[in-house]
Amino acid sequence: MKDKLITEIQASMASMLTLAQLEELRRVLTQSLHNVDVTERKAPESHENAENEGLLEVFISAKRIEGCSEKSLKYYYATICNMLNSIKKPVREISTDDLRGYLADYQKERGSSKVTIDNMRRIFSSFFGWLEDEDYILKSPVRRIHKIKTDKTIKETFSDEGLELLRDACEEIRDLAIIDLLASTGMRVGELVQLNRKDINFHERECVVFGKGSSERVVYFDARTKVHLLNYLNSRTDNNPALFVSLTQPHERLMIGGVETRLREIGKRADMPKVHPHKFRRTLATRAIDKGMPIEQVQRLLGHVKIDTTMHYAMVNQANVKNSHRKFIG
Repeated sequence: MKDKLITEIQASMASMLTLAQLEELRRVLTQSLHNVDVTERKAPESHENAENEGLLEVFISAKRIEGCSEKSLKYYYATICNMLNSIKKPVREISTDDLRGYLADYQKERGSSKVTIDNMRRIFSSFFGWLEDEDYILKSPVRRIHKIKTDKTIKETFSDEGLELLRDACEEIRDLAIIDLLASTGMRVGELVQLNRKDINFHERECVVFGKGSSERVVYFDARTKVHLLNYLNSRTDNNPALFVSLTQPHERLMIGGVETRLREIGKRADMPKVHPHKFRRTLATRAIDKGMPIEQVQRLLGHVKIDTTMHYAMVNQANVKNSHRKFIG
């Protein structure tokens, strides 16, 4: 309890003292309180909960201003809220051991993957790092919790034959246009469903999409996609401005769940498992790198902020590695 009091005093003086002065302050307080008994007067639990909730709300507001999507914000809020409710301490008192114990128990009870636990660690790091930057706490307890090593699995992509089987399995011109647009642009499914007719520049074979954090970028499609998009739009009789709408009246804008469900159905008809929108994106990235497109351009095409993310999506073909070795080394 005594150490906790000294730490809180240090935190309060952190903005006015240098690091050396803070260390001297700790030494003096430790010596002065050596023979003093310090007991904690427990604050009402409702007060602690209100403080935690308030800090969490301010953090979420800060992330919203930074451009995080509402989907990400909901995930952040739920993950941090569950942790706070489980540990049952004010955020200022949560320690590294508290968080390690919570993550270990969470993984054991739910059988969560290492990827899920590391995602939670990253969210906690963001939250407590922000609290430290804003001087709510002296030091983030997540600093000593290192990145969790995850098993690197080779994720599948579509082969040329696989894409043709999917096209052949389409019973609607709309579905054919969706598959071609995803395959040729590598856009996210969330970006696809936001597109309007007016966003498509058929002359330049390009369109503007709004990615994560409302970032805007141009993506490009091929001649086949242009033909199928025009055929689909010419077949429509509705006035909905959305690029893709439901097949039945009142022809509402197609949503993410609708695209995912439709692709699974097409995959079943083509006898292909695991057909989902993100696989088209991974396929484009892998193919672009295999054919020699500079990684920086692939990064821009996919709308990634960090190039590490682009490398995570793209797998380098082992045959290309072998040929390059023979060309440059052997």
